[in-house]
Amino acid sequence: MTLRKLLLPFSAITLLVVAWQVSVALSTESLIPGPWAVLLGIVELAQKGLLLKYVVASLFRVTWGYLAGVLLGIPFGLMLGWYHRGERAVNPLIQILRPISPLAWIPISILWFGVGDLAAVYLIFMASFLPMTVTAINAVRNIAPVHLNAGRNFGLSESQVITRVLYPAVMPQLIVGLRITLGIAWLVVVAAEMIAVNSGLGFLIIDARNAGNRYDLVIAGMVMIGLIGLILDIGMRNLEKLKSLRWGYGEA
Repeated sequence: MTLRKLLLPFSAITLLVVAWQVSVALSTESLIPGPWAVLLGIVELAQKGLLLKYVVASLFRVTWGYLAGVLLGIPFGLMLGWYHRGERAVNPLIQILRPISPLAWIPISILWFGVGDLAAVYLIFMASFLPMTVTAINAVRNIAPVHLNAGRNFGLSESQVITRVLYPAVMPQLIVGLRITLGIAWLVVVAAEMIAVNSGLGFLIIDARNAGNRYDLVIAGMVMIGLIGLILDIGMRNLEKLKSLRWGYGEA
């Protein structure tokens, strides 16, 4: 890999930081701190032990809510996609619930679970379950009938068609759905932490704003949210490179 290709992904970030610093330097009454002040804010949080604490708290909530949504949503969606009568019966309910923002469930989650981790985990579950259910349904729909018929013609039983044809065929589309849904879950946990809990990166932003307008810490929290989101996305994209899934993607 050449140096040019290595540095290219950082070019837009570098331009943004430079423009940010220049705009702050030219402004005489700007309340927005510069990049250096934000970096010092991150160091301050790390020295106080708050940075690790808040990052772990946010990842903890995302992990449990996301896994619950995925582990229930994918089998449920595959079942509905395979059994068309079940899909026709349940699909109207799914389409009613799906457009409702997960944040709209905040009052109900607090009513049911109180202010704490369970309320945030429930919101992330709601943000993950329905998208993965719909993704799984569509993945089954998109299987070419000729593949299923070929499996049956070769004498595969119904269970063997599911394990040898259905599962391999839907995996590439499910991986894309997992990646998109993880991004949604990460967005929701930050919003939920601003209201329903007293820790995490979302809480950090609200707390820093209320504690003497520490906008350096506010932006520091935003930067950490973006960096962790990038790392999570890179991890999900690496799943697409697995040899068992590579067939489902075109060559770059």
